[in-house]
Amino acid sequence: MKRRTFIQAAAIAALARPAIAQGIKPLIFVPQANLTSLDPIWTTATVTRNYAMMVFETLYGMDSKLNPKPQMAEGHTVEADGKRWTIKLRAGLVFHDGTKVTAADCVASLQRWMKRDAVGQILASRLDALEAPDDNTLVFRLNKPFGPLLYALSKTQPGPAVIMPARIAATDPFKQIPEAIGSGPFKFEPSEFNSGSRAVFSKFAGYKPREDAPDFTAGARRALVERVEWRIIPDSSTAANALTAGEVDWLEMPLPDLLPLLRKNKDVVVDRLDPFGLYPVARFNTLQGPTANRGVRQAILAAVNPVETMQAIMGDDTGAYNAPVGVFLPGTDSANTAGMDRLGGRKPVAEIQAMLKAAGYAGEKLTLLHPTDQPFYDAMSQVLSATLKKIGINVDEQTMDWGTVVQRRASKEPLDKGGWSMFCASFPAVDYLDPLAAPAARGNGAKAWFGWPDDPKLEQLHDAWMDATDPAERKKLATALQDEVFTEVPYVPLGQYFQSAAWRKNVSGFLKGPVPIFWNVTKA
Repeated sequence: MKRRTFIQAAAIAALARPAIAQGIKPLIFVPQANLTSLDPIWTTATVTRNYAMMVFETLYGMDSKLNPKPQMAEGHTVEADGKRWTIKLRAGLVFHDGTKVTAADCVASLQRWMKRDAVGQILASRLDALEAPDDNTLVFRLNKPFGPLLYALSKTQPGPAVIMPARIAATDPFKQIPEAIGSGPFKFEPSEFNSGSRAVFSKFAGYKPREDAPDFTAGARRALVERVEWRIIPDSSTAANALTAGEVDWLEMPLPDLLPLLRKNKDVVVDRLDPFGLYPVARFNTLQGPTANRGVRQAILAAVNPVETMQAIMGDDTGAYNAPVGVFLPGTDSANTAGMDRLGGRKPVAEIQAMLKAAGYAGEKLTLLHPTDQPFYDAMSQVLSATLKKIGINVDEQTMDWGTVVQRRASKEPLDKGGWSMFCASFPAVDYLDPLAAPAARGNGAKAWFGWPDDPKLEQLHDAWMDATDPAERKKLATALQDEVFTEVPYVPLGQYFQSAAWRKNVSGFLKGPVPIFWNVTKA
């Protein structure tokens, strides 16, 4: 049996299985990739973030204009010239295991989060103590003001500051949590979880929504369906056919080539739910193999053409992407042109090969992790692989599913012991509005995002930007930071693209923002 036929048959068989909860018509969602990790602190995988926003909550939410709003918190006070923040929890917070949410749970959860998340690490460096004087009160005692505190507590990606029971938050942050217990509007159903096939969520009867209007992750999180089923369908055509046939309700990321066909179906809606789009990168391992050599990374930066990459995933729809882009999104205060002449598509192959020779590259194997089940990453990886081979890189292209990439990219082992050199991924573009988050543009070594670049100058620029208050000075520092990124090359920015979603017309209530939101959604 051919691989494509096998995938379609397996997907159709999965669709044919009835919901275990008899009499309930579930909302059936097809995510962009398989859910392989249930720990949003351990991994930055977007699909894990999406699940986490259903199951867990954060102290603050974020409205559609990216303004932090109280969520689990009732509110806060700021004293001592910004060095003391007191946050009160709102009444009625209960975990899915029936236990009350306390400030001690929040302290344990935030302490675990601060050890892995880039913004959390900045907060930790300015924190003298995080205390819970009673069950409903958290106190942040800072040694230095941290203006973006509420943004840090409300951000959705990477590494949202989710709250879980203290007993679970006690898990080593470099190991995955043993169970998924949150306090959000949906409960994760572990007995029905089958990675690669299905994940199930049920409405949490003990959840008490806020009274204010829902707006992205802020306001009332009202679960209006009793059950949500995620169906993992790797083949995009199979997923699109299932939507048009009414076998699934919502596709997170249908392929651009399939959108014209979906638009012709009178029972299907195609629209953009994320106004900010995605920021794709080609990430280097700076510890192992040829990509530990800065000169090799610079040559690859010069070779990879972002326009070609965006065309490979978005086709001829030039309104669906921006390329090339720098470290920061076009149109933002931090956007600049520093070092853009070093980005690919400008130098002839012979000149790039000369760069490789000058760097001492002698044909060493470069291990490229190539996910084939995530269509956008598949297309990016195909372009990257072809480009690397064209300039004379010895590419060891290892094909796998995205879930395996998520697991393997955490390895710091040598290439011959399961390590890696490069992979492609995308961040929510809102992470690259300015230097605050921008995970791929950090140089904090072992604490950095997968690839672990150690660049003290990059960190100094980041810290200086954090402390600066003058807009002109911040612009200058953002420019210097981008120039350093294009000098040390921890990654290659591949552009910015805007993905449409598709859903059945009998499904409504979608909230727009850079995360698929399941509360406020109804199914007729």
